[in-house]
Amino acid sequence: MAPPAEGKGVPTSLRPHPEDYGYDLDLALSAVVGLRARIPDDAFTAATLGTERVGNAVLIREDGLLATIGYLVTEAEEVWLTTAEGQAVAGHVIGYDQVTGFGLVQALGKLGMPPLPLGVSGEVPVGADIVFAGAGGRPGALAGRVVAKQEFAGYWEYLLDEALFTAPAHPHWSGGAVIGPDGALIGIGSLQLGHDAGDGRVRILNMSVPIDLLKPIMGEMLTLGRPDRPPRPWLGISVSADEGQVVILSTAARGPAARAGLRRGDVVLAVAKESVADLPRFFRSIWALGEAGVDVPLVVEREGDRFEVTVASGDRQRFLKAAPLH
Repeated sequence: MAPPAEGKGVPTSLRPHPEDYGYDLDLALSAVVGLRARIPDDAFTAATLGTERVGNAVLIREDGLLATIGYLVTEAEEVWLTTAEGQAVAGHVIGYDQVTGFGLVQALGKLGMPPLPLGVSGEVPVGADIVFAGAGGRPGALAGRVVAKQEFAGYWEYLLDEALFTAPAHPHWSGGAVIGPDGALIGIGSLQLGHDAGDGRVRILNMSVPIDLLKPIMGEMLTLGRPDRPPRPWLGISVSADEGQVVILSTAARGPAARAGLRRGDVVLAVAKESVADLPRFFRSIWALGEAGVDVPLVVEREGDRFEVTVASGDRQRFLKAAPLH
């Protein structure tokens, strides 16, 4: 990913001004680099996430360790990092965590800038001023604020108890750095989405993963490639919640739900006899049954017919290609 050219990154009116911050803004921004990943055509995620993925990564240690959002580097066989000055350095995927969404990459050469310190995202209040930084220095940075800290459920069997929501929305958010008021990293950019804060008005925001979730698992990711926790049961579905119904949007090829005969349009009414009407309850009901491999009994409605089906859950990680050794 090349640094954004003038006029091609964040609009000039939204960029941060160094005099407005109590830390060295340009030094902090230099820790954010461009990331480009190449994924094999036969990778499990190639059809949904693509084989060429472009985003950002943030230098967090002097030895060249970078944090990014995991979907950029999942199953990647090649990673390249580009600094604001245009220097390109190869990278190696250390690991990614399906639960939090974080990915870690090791630069295989010197990047030539200091790391961004890890902040405490839990201490940053709603309303706090932040800088959302993509690669490229000031042209890739946006002055914003935290507008919400609340639960987020993703259709791909993903749930955060408390995510960071910031505005205005950054146009190149994937793997970007959310820099807190003290100049430390408080989140990694994940999504751009519409958000209703409760007043009925939908705003376009960025959802970011709080950096506090990385700290307890980083050591295990460095040594094992993933956190040392039992894997959650995974069904291999994309789902939505519409008018109090959990509806299957798609099933992963060769995934547990597809093998059990579930298909697009099926409505999941209950998990283990417990009624579900929204994504957080649906996911938590599945995960409460045990580890990956546990049978997940569902009550499903299809074209007016109601029936029961048991899905033999899987470990999502086992469907993915491991990072190549360097």
